[in-house]
Amino acid sequence: MECRSLPFRQLPHQSKLFLQFLDHFPAVKQFYGHPPSFDSVKEEARYLEYPSARRASIAAILNEQNAVLGAGEPARKNLARFANGAVAVVSGQQVGLFGGPAYSLYKAASAIQIARELTRAGVDAVPIFWMATEDHDLDEVRTSTWFHKGNLLHLELPGNGDAGLPVGKIALGPEIQPLLEHAAAILEEAGGGLLAGILRESFSPQETYGTAFGKLFARLFAEHGLILLDPLDARLHRAGADILVKAAADRDSLVEALLSRGKELDKAGYAAQVKVTSRSTLLFKLGSGLREPISFSGGKFVAGQRSWSRAELAEAVHAEPEEFSPNALLRPVLQDYLLPTAAYIGGAAEIAYFAQAEVLYKKLLGRMPVVLPRAAYTFLDAKPEKLLKRYELSVEDVWRGSQELRRAMEAANVPKTLARNLDKTRKEAERALDKLKKQIVRLDATLGGAVETTRKKIVFQLEKLKRKAGKAQALKESLLDGHQHFLESWFYPHKALQERELCFLPLLAKLGPEGLNDLLKLSGSEALDAHKIVRLP
Repeated sequence: MECRSLPFRQLPHQSKLFLQFLDHFPAVKQFYGHPPSFDSVKEEARYLEYPSARRASIAAILNEQNAVLGAGEPARKNLARFANGAVAVVSGQQVGLFGGPAYSLYKAASAIQIARELTRAGVDAVPIFWMATEDHDLDEVRTSTWFHKGNLLHLELPGNGDAGLPVGKIALGPEIQPLLEHAAAILEEAGGGLLAGILRESFSPQETYGTAFGKLFARLFAEHGLILLDPLDARLHRAGADILVKAAADRDSLVEALLSRGKELDKAGYAAQVKVTSRSTLLFKLGSGLREPISFSGGKFVAGQRSWSRAELAEAVHAEPEEFSPNALLRPVLQDYLLPTAAYIGGAAEIAYFAQAEVLYKKLLGRMPVVLPRAAYTFLDAKPEKLLKRYELSVEDVWRGSQELRRAMEAANVPKTLARNLDKTRKEAERALDKLKKQIVRLDATLGGAVETTRKKIVFQLEKLKRKAGKAQALKESLLDGHQHFLESWFYPHKALQERELCFLPLLAKLGPEGLNDLLKLSGSEALDAHKIVRLP
C-alpha cells in the first residue's frame, strides 16, 4: 500500500492531552502508568502477575463465547495459548451496526499486530477485543454511514422502546433485512461479493447488536486469531465481583481520588473526559433490564426507585454481581482484572479516560497496562485523488473547513492564462509600490506604513478577483459545488475524520482480498505515532 504519514497534531480536533501524551510524554507521565512505547509493553508483559485459577475460568468462558460467534482455528489456537499463559493485547469498541465506524476495525488490527510483535519478541501474547455490549447508548450503535456514489448514505435501525437497555441485549429485528440487502448490494457492486456474504451471515433479525458484531469480526479476522469478549456474560460479572464490590464499599475514597485527579488535570490545562461529582459512583444497576446509573445522596445509594445503604449495596453486588455494571472509568480496571493485559490499544478519547482511571488502577488493581494509540487511517481513492490534483489540494486542505476549501478551489479553478496574468499584475504592482515607497519615505518617513497598507489592500483585492474569476469559471462549468461535496463527503464526512464516520466495509471491498492483510502490516508498533494517508489500489 502506498501511504504517507501525518503527525496527529496536523489533524483537526485533537486534544491537548492526547498530543502531549504522544509528543511530550514527560509532561503527562503523572497521569499514566507507563510511556506509550513497545519497550514498555515488553517490560510490563514480562512481570505481569495473573492468577492461574482466574486464567482457567476466563479461558473457559472465552472458548465458549468464541465458539458461539463462529471463531476459526487461529482463534482457537490463540485461546489455547491464552489458557497456557499468554498475556493479552486488548482493544474494544461499541458494537455498532455493520461493524460501526472504520476505526473499530483499526483497533482490532492494531491489537493483532502488536500481539504478533510481542510474541516475536519472546513474550507470548494474544489479541482480545472487548465488545462494549453493556453500553446503553443505542443511538451510538444503530446507525451506519457509507460513502456511495459521491454521497453519504445513512443506514439506520429504529430505536423506539429500547432506550436504556444494554445494546448487547437488543435484537436487530425484521427492520434489519432491507438495510442488510442494500448494504450487501453495495459491496457486491464494488467487487466485494465475499464480504457481502460475510455480512449476510452475521446480521439477521434474530441476532442482537452484540452477536451480529461479534460474528462479523470473527469472520473478518478468521485468519488472524482475534479473540472476542462479551462482558454481558453473567459469569464474567461473577469473576470480576471483587472489583465491583470494592467500587461500592470504597466509593468515598475512590471518588475523592477522582475529584483530586480532575483538579490536577484542570491545573495542568487538560479537560477531564468523564465528569465526576460528589454524588458519583462507579456503578450502574442492570436489574430491570435498563442500565441505570447509581448515585450517592443523603447517605444512600440510589438507582431509579431502588436505594441501599453502603453495606446493603456491597452485599447486593457480592450476591448478584451480574446485576451491576461498571461505568466508563471503572470498566478498563475491571477489564484488566479479568485479563492479563500488557497493553491496551485506544483512541484519543480513551487515552484521556486513562488519565483519570489511573487513580482507580492504583487503588483497586495495583497495576496498569501500557496504553498505546490505535492505528489511524484516511483512505485515498482514484476520484478524490484526481479532484485533489485538479484543485492543487491536499487532504489537510479539506480538513480546514468548507469556507477555506471553497476559497482554495475557486482560486485553483481560474483559467491558466488569466491566473498567470493576475499573478503577473500582482507582482508588477508590488514592484511599483516598492519603488514608490523609497520616494515617499524620503519625503516623509511616517508614510511607510501607509504604503504597506496600500500594498496589502491591492494584493487582497487581486486575490479576491482571482477567486471570483474561479467561481465564475466553475459556475460556467457547473462543477464546483459537486466536487466540494464529493471531497468533503469522502475526507471529512459530517465534519469528522473519515475513520470516525464511515463504515469500513466499502473500503475493504475496494482493497480486495489481500487488503486486510496489507492493512495489518501497517498497524504495528512503528505505525502508532502518526496518522496515515493510504492510497486504495
